[in-house]
Amino acid sequence: MEETNTLMDRLYGYLHKKGLKQTKQRDLIARTFFSLNTHLKIEELLVEVQKKDPKVGYVTVYRALKLLKESGLAHQRHFGEGQSLFEPAGGGHHDHMICIKCGNITEFEDEVIERRQEEVAKKIGFKIVSHRHEIYGACPKCQEE
Repeated sequence: MEETNTLMDRLYGYLHKKGLKQTKQRDLIARTFFSLNTHLKIEELLVEVQKKDPKVGYVTVYRALKLLKESGLAHQRHFGEGQSLFEPAGGGHHDHMICIKCGNITEFEDEVIERRQEEVAKKIGFKIVSHRHEIYGACPKCQEE
């Protein structure tokens, strides 16, 4: 994952290019989001941001995440039928294992899977532009219950 300051510099460049203001609340939301470096619901990010500034509201966090997504600094994910989750962009390609009981998300990388996808695509003459690999099941903790 890129260092938070580098991501903030990219955000400032995007804001400048779009003629948007750099605000204290946007800074706080973006820095908090980047530092947590995980999959978050808007409400979860709001809780973390309000620990530092209780005046920040839901709509402000929503708009900031939308801006981060538009700038390419965040990805919005929809796992199963749950709410949208946001994660910082960068850090390279990865796939996800999602627990259907507790909602825990584990990121993973596997060169064998990546290579096999390419082989299958080549075999049928398909050109892959992007992909998401999501595996649903039960995490170790939920298997014990």
